[in-house]
Amino acid sequence: MLTIEDKRVLSQIVGEEDFTTDPFHRRAYSYDATRERYEPEGVIFPASEEEVSKILEYCNRRKIPVIPRGAGSGFTGGALPVTGGIVMAVEKYMNKILEIDEKDMVAVVQPGVVNAHLQREVEKRGLFYPPDPASMDYSTIGGNVAENAGGMRAAKYGLTKDYVMALRAVLPTGEIIRAGKRTIKDVAGYNLPGILVASEGTLAVITQITLKLLPKPRLKKTYIGIFPSVTDAMSAVYQSLARGAMPVAMEFLDNLVVKALKEKFGVNLPQWAGALLIGDVDGNVEEEINYQLGILKESFRENGAKEVRIAQTEEESREIWFARRNASQAITIYGTKKINEDISVPRSKLPEALASFQQIGEKYNLKIPCFGHAGDGNIHVNVMVDGSNPQEVEKGYKAVEEVFAKVLELGGTLSGEHGIGISKAPFMKMAFTPEELELFRRIKGAFDPNNILNPGKMGL
Repeated sequence: MLTIEDKRVLSQIVGEEDFTTDPFHRRAYSYDATRERYEPEGVIFPASEEEVSKILEYCNRRKIPVIPRGAGSGFTGGALPVTGGIVMAVEKYMNKILEIDEKDMVAVVQPGVVNAHLQREVEKRGLFYPPDPASMDYSTIGGNVAENAGGMRAAKYGLTKDYVMALRAVLPTGEIIRAGKRTIKDVAGYNLPGILVASEGTLAVITQITLKLLPKPRLKKTYIGIFPSVTDAMSAVYQSLARGAMPVAMEFLDNLVVKALKEKFGVNLPQWAGALLIGDVDGNVEEEINYQLGILKESFRENGAKEVRIAQTEEESREIWFARRNASQAITIYGTKKINEDISVPRSKLPEALASFQQIGEKYNLKIPCFGHAGDGNIHVNVMVDGSNPQEVEKGYKAVEEVFAKVLELGGTLSGEHGIGISKAPFMKMAFTPEELELFRRIKGAFDPNNILNPGKMGL
């Protein structure tokens, strides 16, 4: 528990108005998108790297847990204070774009910058920051880095890690470090940015991020392929990519999602559709766009697509994308509680994976609608249950365990973008050997010898 002296020191570091133990702030910072609740003992709002350093140095000496937090939009409980302590919230002050350099094509930002805000600002200059998580309108860049966020454009452009050039961060002991350089190439020393990206706030508090930018493509077109079965659609994914197609996105919706969109939103899609593939292609000349679309059309039709549409107007494009962007909301017709897992498998294993998930749903008599980023093998598997029925919820978690077992059997991973946090921590022993888990713990100990930074996460 925080002592009177702890509260006095922390208030001195940031000012009385920026450290609080009142019940309203404690409640507001007690949950994330999981809706699990763990109240912190206090909430602190640092305004600078120096303040972050002083907070951590003091809390390390006093062994007070510190939980870094951006927007709190995570789906695995990564920003929850499961062992008490204080939440360090960076969104209030550390939310500035420090620089956009058009010559070197980099942006330098603080961790509390909202993803969509950065995208708008760089696009004003004809540049492009590709990572676009579904939460981009409110999730922060610091959180995106901590979770290695992906998004719909990852099929072509990759994940957050592919754009992090350098970081400034504060270790749990208070030391300030620089990781990486503002250069295209850097092979001096260990890859510290690579260790900090996706570390889920357990190794250091990131205070500044240097990101690679790209030139913004001039042209873009939207496509949709309508398939009679999931197997046909999943086969089309890896075969079209193997032939040289490079779509910006290749998003997937199964039949349960299609039916839910029709029922909840009246979306005009054929109810016979076993699966949809939706995406964009981009480029700088029409010939490039048409070449990409030609590969997709040919591959889709060879794999059973009954229809392939290309949007001719912005309005048609928005209508197509409406289906994908509202998939998560639509499937709530199948249950009051959604156990949402973001597994990832090699693309060639997608047909087998989706067939297995359907069988697991039938075994437990549960609806398991699936959608997601088929272009990079990342599927959102949603086990839908009646949240007021404990027996059904228990069945749902048994189904999830079988989903994970199948994913790992196929050479996949527990998470493609949401991370581990507390939600998937119990399954880490399925995914890693004891030796690998011990190595993770030793890395954690090297950064955080007193285990004060975001403890209780990732099963460590």
